[in-house]
Amino acid sequence: MNAPNTQLTPPAARSVARSQALETALRKQMEGEVRFDNFTRGRYATDASIYQIMPKGVVFPKHEADIQAALTVAAAHDVPVIARGGGTSQNGQPIGNGLILDMSRYFNGVTDYDPAARSVRVRPGTVLNTLNDFLRKDGLFFPVEPSTASRCTIGGMCGNNSSGARSLRFGKTVDNVLAMDGMFHDGEQFSLGMGPLSNDLSPRTRGIMERLTALAQLHRTDIETIFPKVQRRVGGYNLDELLPEQPNYSHLLVGSEGTLALTTGVTLKLSTLSKHRVMGVCHFPNFRQAMETTQHIVDLDPVAVELVDNNVLVLGADIPLFVKTLGDITRGTPNCLLLVEFAGDDLEALKHDLKRLDQCMSDYGFPDAVVEVIEPARQKPVWEVREACLNIMMSMKGDGKPISFIEDCAVPLEHLADYTDAVTDVFSRHGTVGTWYAHASVGCLHVRPILNMKEEDGVRKMRAIAEETADLVQKYKDSFSGEHGDGISRSEFVEPLFGAKLTRAFEAVKDEFDPQNKLNPNKIVRPLKMDDRSLMRFKPGYAVTEPRQTALDWSDWGGFGSAVEMCNNNGTCRKLAGGTMCPSYRATLDEQHLTRGRANSLRLAISGQLGPDAFTSPEMKATLDLCVSCKGCKRDCPTGVDMARMKIEFLHHYFGKHGLPLREKLIAHLPRYARYASWIAPLLNLRDRIPLVARLSERMIGFSAQRSLPKWRRPWKETDRIARREDVVGDGRDLILFGDTFNRYFEPENLEAAKRVLVAAGYRLHRVQPSLGGSRPMCCGRTYLAAGQTDAARSEAKRSLDALRPFVERGARVIGLEPSCIMGFRDEMTALLPATETAFIQGKALLFEEVLAADLRTGQIQLPLADQGGRIAHLHGHCHQKAFAVMGSVETVLRSVPGLEVNVIESSCCGMSGAFGYATENIEVSKKMAELSLLPAVRKAAAGDLIVADGTSCRHQIHDGTGRDAIHVALVLDQALQKG
Repeated sequence: MNAPNTQLTPPAARSVARSQALETALRKQMEGEVRFDNFTRGRYATDASIYQIMPKGVVFPKHEADIQAALTVAAAHDVPVIARGGGTSQNGQPIGNGLILDMSRYFNGVTDYDPAARSVRVRPGTVLNTLNDFLRKDGLFFPVEPSTASRCTIGGMCGNNSSGARSLRFGKTVDNVLAMDGMFHDGEQFSLGMGPLSNDLSPRTRGIMERLTALAQLHRTDIETIFPKVQRRVGGYNLDELLPEQPNYSHLLVGSEGTLALTTGVTLKLSTLSKHRVMGVCHFPNFRQAMETTQHIVDLDPVAVELVDNNVLVLGADIPLFVKTLGDITRGTPNCLLLVEFAGDDLEALKHDLKRLDQCMSDYGFPDAVVEVIEPARQKPVWEVREACLNIMMSMKGDGKPISFIEDCAVPLEHLADYTDAVTDVFSRHGTVGTWYAHASVGCLHVRPILNMKEEDGVRKMRAIAEETADLVQKYKDSFSGEHGDGISRSEFVEPLFGAKLTRAFEAVKDEFDPQNKLNPNKIVRPLKMDDRSLMRFKPGYAVTEPRQTALDWSDWGGFGSAVEMCNNNGTCRKLAGGTMCPSYRATLDEQHLTRGRANSLRLAISGQLGPDAFTSPEMKATLDLCVSCKGCKRDCPTGVDMARMKIEFLHHYFGKHGLPLREKLIAHLPRYARYASWIAPLLNLRDRIPLVARLSERMIGFSAQRSLPKWRRPWKETDRIARREDVVGDGRDLILFGDTFNRYFEPENLEAAKRVLVAAGYRLHRVQPSLGGSRPMCCGRTYLAAGQTDAARSEAKRSLDALRPFVERGARVIGLEPSCIMGFRDEMTALLPATETAFIQGKALLFEEVLAADLRTGQIQLPLADQGGRIAHLHGHCHQKAFAVMGSVETVLRSVPGLEVNVIESSCCGMSGAFGYATENIEVSKKMAELSLLPAVRKAAAGDLIVADGTSCRHQIHDGTGRDAIHVALVLDQALQKG
């Protein structure tokens, strides 16, 4: 609980007392967690919109009784309740000054499933992709697939009446909901589905639906005349769904944004998965021609027609995650693309559809403008680019960003080109431009003008653009809310667009369900002002105040604050499968341990919104503690949020204020004492052989007794003489084998194996000794960075770079085995030192497998490898290999071994992550990360199979968790070398 503050004014003190009373009552009544601390409240103050409203508190219900308790306690304390799923809404739907119910953490999963009837009942916190993964075994899926499918919840989709790329074929969420279970504001339960109204309904529920059905009939003429006729219409309430003779009453709740009731269960209609999908990527020289052609492409009966505009093509070309994919699907320099998908069970018929598409494009003046993408493996990354369009555009540097508030107006296809021209003219009149993407097939294009919401002028322009666009919507008989709902951004425009009579009818709907206005108030009806800056993330007076001086160089981002603000809250980091990020969230499902949650906490702290000294507080450290510095966010997050680097910056300031604990000192200074420690290796290795010593190390230092420590060995000794600069020939065969601390002192056999392989390949190896620090080997500074000791890391980096420069400048390459160390040369060193000191080594510091893969590909080298007779190698990638896109090199090298079959394990972080997995407080989370996919895959491997992992920590985790020995790729190649 929050401690009382005797310095508060009487009104503030009363507010704190009321908050504490609410928190106490909730803790007594709920099994689920209750959190009222400032950091948690701050993390739930935002969604993916421009808004930020601090809630009273956050609860995490585990079952229906918890939801009921939360509702009744909140009502007793006169506090509104707001249900929340993935927090990916773009208009402020799941935020407000009330009690937030996070349904996603515990209240999820399938409760009933009938594959024969093609129906499933789920709890609202169920993530869409998780559901579809469950259904896939029966050839079924829930066909409403928004771009946020990897993290959006079914409850949130029902709240916003979500659509997606394939709505042309499958419709919106409302078209695929069979029934809904819910609770009124006071906790009374009800169920609604297809009519007629059941006698099992309570008198209250029956009465409400009878009155609202009569209300819909009373306004039938206005509903039929005014409601937009386009498919994409989600504004207001679905009174039109009550007009059929036998309505599905649950459809009134779909799109209600949690303002009428709290959903506790949803029964969904499922569809059959098509056996095949094919894609045609249509190239256009300008935007208007793409819009004019869309209606003709739709006549070919595709499943989806999605726009990728020039902004995405230009920005995506600078994002490593998408460079290869864009190169694969584009020819020349198109201005924009339309991704056209056909689906069905006959592949040959679908290929014919692509030929029809090509002919259609030719007929309208675009011959040879279609790139066919037939293979599923090629289609997947293309859809990933499309799904990341928003985040790609949000990767723009600077304070001006594409802002969401008119982003999903929907227009009839015959008006699409004229409408987009008219909106572009609106932007031009206000001195800005817009970004466009999404669902051309149904005339629902996500358009975002680029505005600076930190300035009053940006907010003023937002209001003007919204009003002028609303006028265009009326002119073209469009829908102002086509997919993302009303929320704060668009609820003000319900009355201008639907008229006074229907707006009063909408208010009647709200009052029937929620007469005391307790559920998500001021959304859809009786709205907040969309341009009220007090409701926004960047409120008047917003400024970054800490840290006053940074330890790392953040100039590429425009400063540390701008780097933090790159998080747009879209929640890509919440995905539970694929890629790397965010491993700690996948283990805990806790927003605190999520890239987005950490970025929000940092932003609020450095701008003074969490109180004085929040940036270096224990609460902030707890927020960042489970960040394993995997660098997954640097790659998987299209805006490139680099939480690993931010954690280094934070730890520098935190330990600078609070002091460096003994465990962190031992970790940080490992490279400097390792040589001496190796002299007493037998003594140090007793720790894992004597349980009492292990328990003492846990109590005194914090290394978990459940975890074995790396075994000290006789260190690797470079027997070659120290090289001279003149020894480098410069023909591409000169290498400096960088012996990192971990392999040098714990697994020297890896370095020896690497040396034998490199010599066998015909390389010349050069031994380099730094001039400073006596005979101590080179070091990248990684262990110092892990403890926030940036000055020491800078010193180590400079010492190594000074030693390497003369050789690299003559053409030698630096090659290493440990991914985190070699990637430090490419990444952290550039933030520690000026570019003049690091530029020479960029592109010249490479992993062992990178050099071999590149030179094998060009035929510069050959390896004398023996046939392995069909042996299988299961490959687990180190997080930094994935983050820096070098996994392909490992696969290339392994596949070069004759008779070796390679199986890539689909896994996130192994959970060890340097010293993270050794810490007593992290041991359970570390194990849980490993058990998500890595360790089960290793256990399934046959006894004679190879387990390959290039990371020291990864190998240790695999051994501790399964008893299997994983080996470095260098050992695999060494063992395969033809002897004699």
